[in-house]
Amino acid sequence: MERHRNLLIILTVVSLSLFLLLCSALYLYFRRRCAIRSRRSCEDSMEGKSFELVKVEAEELIVFPGCEHLSTKDILDAPGEVVGKSSYGTLYRATIRISDAGVMLLRFIHPTCSRRTRDVLTAIRLIGLMRHPNLVPLRALYVGLRGEKLFIYPYYAAGNLAQFLKEISAAGSSETKRWRIIYEISLGIARGLDHLHNSLQKPIIHGNLKSKNVLLGADLQPHLSDFGLHLFLSPSAAQEILEASAIQGYRAPELIKMKEANTKTDIYSFGIVLLELITLKDAPSCRLLVFDSKIYDTLSSEVVDNGGMDQNWSTEALLRCYQLAISCCSPSPALRPDIKLVIRKLEEIGCS
Repeated sequence: MERHRNLLIILTVVSLSLFLLLCSALYLYFRRRCAIRSRRSCEDSMEGKSFELVKVEAEELIVFPGCEHLSTKDILDAPGEVVGKSSYGTLYRATIRISDAGVMLLRFIHPTCSRRTRDVLTAIRLIGLMRHPNLVPLRALYVGLRGEKLFIYPYYAAGNLAQFLKEISAAGSSETKRWRIIYEISLGIARGLDHLHNSLQKPIIHGNLKSKNVLLGADLQPHLSDFGLHLFLSPSAAQEILEASAIQGYRAPELIKMKEANTKTDIYSFGIVLLELITLKDAPSCRLLVFDSKIYDTLSSEVVDNGGMDQNWSTEALLRCYQLAISCCSPSPALRPDIKLVIRKLEEIGCS
């Protein structure tokens, strides 16, 4: 009799334990479903003019110098507005309410377009720790429940180089004395690229250098943005960046797949940007100039008109810049100068 009673007790305890385990599993399952729905609802709301992320489980925040006190809550509670969109994500201007942050630029990458964090952790750390006067620093990286990522950068109110060049072009001949500033911008871009290519044992390839990815500080100092972004994207998303670069005129002719990008393909893109600076033409037009040997005809009359030139500059100096840009855009990668030679030639031109 005692034996049957003990057996009954054991069966009761086992049944109760199994019941509790089942309840716990169901609870965790439905809680995760609710979290995912919350995130999806949040992403839908981000398609409007402003956004506010919802905190969920399994978040991760990696902070770098300049944002040591930043928290997940600071990011998720930050009101913001859309300032740009692409096939792989959305760009926001957000106000983060902590004393050492302020207005920041947040690049949201869709989870379907993003590589797994553990697969790119080394690249994240390398890029997050890179600091140079001509690079946009990565301040932090937020990783959400489903693998979505928010890259946090400082915001530059002066806008990008493409906008600046349009303003100069629209202003006409009265603004041609800005060519000394344009030279300094060219040199700053080259120095930023040099840091990417030569400051580490293995070069960091920009992969998407263009005038829109050169942000200007209040003093018009250039800062390269989005360098190495292709490392964090899925192969298909990275390839879309390359295809867009080809349409815009910045892609080196030999570059077919983004994974094959190298320092020489970056140099080609730099050459196109340099042509934009010198000629005040857009990138597709500058790409056509690469195949045009009539240098004087391709330069705008404002550029070669000494009456509108900075007194420290000459037509000869600008033509030397033009020739340097053409050499950067050589169809043969082997004939393109490396970035250190580019800097040396620019410094020589500036001293002439």
